[in-house]
Amino acid sequence: MIKGEVVKIARLISGPEIAKDIKAEVAEEVSEIVRLKGVRPGLTVVLVGNDPASKVYVRNKQLGCDEVGFKSEAIRMDENVSTEDILKKVDRLNYDLNVHGILVQLPLPPHVDKNRVLEAIFPEKDVDGFHPMSMGRLVAQQDCLVPATPSGIIEMLKRKDIKIQGKEAVIVGRSVIVGRPMALLLINESATVTICHTKTRDMAAHTRNAEILIVSAGRPNLIGGDMVSEGTVVIDVGINRILKDQADPELLKWRKEDFKKKGTTLIGDVNFLEVEPKASYITPVPGGVGPMTIAMLLKNTLKAAKMQLGLKL
Repeated sequence: MIKGEVVKIARLISGPEIAKDIKAEVAEEVSEIVRLKGVRPGLTVVLVGNDPASKVYVRNKQLGCDEVGFKSEAIRMDENVSTEDILKKVDRLNYDLNVHGILVQLPLPPHVDKNRVLEAIFPEKDVDGFHPMSMGRLVAQQDCLVPATPSGIIEMLKRKDIKIQGKEAVIVGRSVIVGRPMALLLINESATVTICHTKTRDMAAHTRNAEILIVSAGRPNLIGGDMVSEGTVVIDVGINRILKDQADPELLKWRKEDFKKKGTTLIGDVNFLEVEPKASYITPVPGGVGPMTIAMLLKNTLKAAKMQLGLKL
């Protein structure tokens, strides 16, 4: 090292810390709703099949509900259930005044018509924000329930006082769940937005131009250090499980304890070891975006309850 040289380390954006603050704010409002209306906000999750990851996600959502004082219910349906049977269940929940938020856990089995199921949820109870009407209102910059992961990312940036207006924001991934609503939210915040995807010819040319880089591609270590410029804010949405025999020597060393205890580890779509020295801010995986998704889902459920109870938003 040259004498006097400063080694820059990116500031980690801690999802759990910000999520904890949001949950505390939600819990405070729940107490006020109970005092004013004698009603406790309620979230019902419909889980179809026995996917292990989905079971974990549903359990985490229920734990979040417990933390903030919501009523929560998980309705479990057999993997072979028909689309019509799921629609009947959703219809019953739509008209249940004790249920303020409805969430159908994805993915659904291949034989189920996902679009019909999601479109059957009343928009005012669609706390995932996936209903076409919710998406349309987002495009029109009208008030709506916004998908939790993109809204959680905006919340992270704002709570870290990271300026969005006028910035070059690049999104890698164009899914309906993250990429597309993320682009709309950033446009609404007056960022200049580029979306990269599998058909983008020179992705690195775009990512190097990013001042804010959001990666949600589902490909481990897709973004390396050579694809990011100095000072970029990097948000890694990816969650990829890597087995010990799939890991390179660097990852084996870095996540030694994980592999020793579990034989597996979680990494993102960004090569953290390469990118972190160049970033100004970066989210780790795990411990970044994931907890924010749960927190914003709870915030959406609170908002849905307030709308249905005629309370000021």
